[in-house]
Amino acid sequence: MMEDYSKIIIRPHVTEKTLMLMEKNNTLTFIVDVKSTKGQIKRAIELLYGVKVRKVNTLITPRGEKKAYVKLAPEYNAMDIATRIGMV
Repeated sequence: MMEDYSKIIIRPHVTEKTLMLMEKNNTLTFIVDVKSTKGQIKRAIELLYGVKVRKVNTLITPRGEKKAYVKLAPEYNAMDIATRIGMV
């Protein structure tokens, strides 16, 4: 079954905290589909943004949204990717 990766990633999530994570931990943050798995999120980010993902952590926010912290492989710079996709 072919998954629609653009439906998994709802939108980038940008706050002061996520900007700090980009700089310090090479991590991007997204609001994602609540039903999506870490594996689906990883594949979606890799395909949509052309990067290698090291790790995905998820949590459900108090608003009921699913937030994904996506740590990139060292050869990719989270700030560069964020700038390219218009997060910052």
